Amino acid sequence: MTRTADAGIPQEALKQRALALKLHGLVAHWEELSDPQIDWVRALLQWEDSERKRRGLERRLSAAHIGRFKPLADFDLDWPAQCDKAAVSELRRLDFIKDATNVILVGPNGVGKSTIAQNIVHHAVLQGHSALFVNSAQMLGDLAAQDGDNALRRRLKHYAHPQVLVIDEVGYLSYGSRHADLLFNIVNQRYELKPTIVTTNRPFGEWNEVFPNAACVISIVDRLVHHSEIIVLEGESYRFREAKERASRKKKSTKSTRSATPRTPAGDR
Repeated sequence: MTRTADAGIPQEALKQRALALKLHGLVAHWEELSDPQIDWVRALLQWEDSERKRRGLERRLSAAHIGRFKPLADFDLDWPAQCDKAAVSELRRLDFIKDATNVILVGPNGVGKSTIAQNIVHHAVLQGHSALFVNSAQMLGDLAAQDGDNALRRRLKHYAHPQVLVIDEVGYLSYGSRHADLLFNIVNQRYELKPTIVTTNRPFGEWNEVFPNAACVISIVDRLVHHSEIIVLEGESYRFREAKERASRKKKSTKSTRSATPRTPAGDR
């Protein structure tokens, strides 16, 4: 008859949990456990499971290189003149990861493309997915600087491996054909296997200006948009808006301080 711990978890379930945690020594001596010992085994498994999840989350967050970002709860999605808030909210369900659907965030500078991407990646990491957030110039420069085929293959694997890859700010700089070939390699390795999130200030029709004279631009775009969610944002810079609000608050604070400071009578000077 199957014995159970106080929490009501069958011994066989506890054994499978120990096996999943790779506690092979404990599993090998499982039949030697007595009823009183099951309580501390259950506690041991809980401690080990919690600690491994904590360390795993720390590793994934560190590897993702998300950096500092504004939570969407603090970001005014009504600020952009155009923004499909329902589509942004849907991305947080992370179905695009399971479906290997790319996400393309298109819009001018400062409307929140990177912020949205950072929030999505952060949520994916919290849910147990591996991820990497990288600036396009940094990634392409890193790949182009590799000396030798073996070193290049290792770096290509580094960028192709995460379950979610964000390539940020494509279009702010122009690149040569070599960089375009490297980007194609990454996109092609992930095609229909893992989703890639791209933020860009250029519509795809202008990517020939980002990669002038590169023969593979059409192939890059074709693979990115084949299975994709394209979200277009329009409006003025959110950062510029915040800068103006800070300046306004500072100006009001200065005026308030001046008005509250008592004036010294002329005769007392």
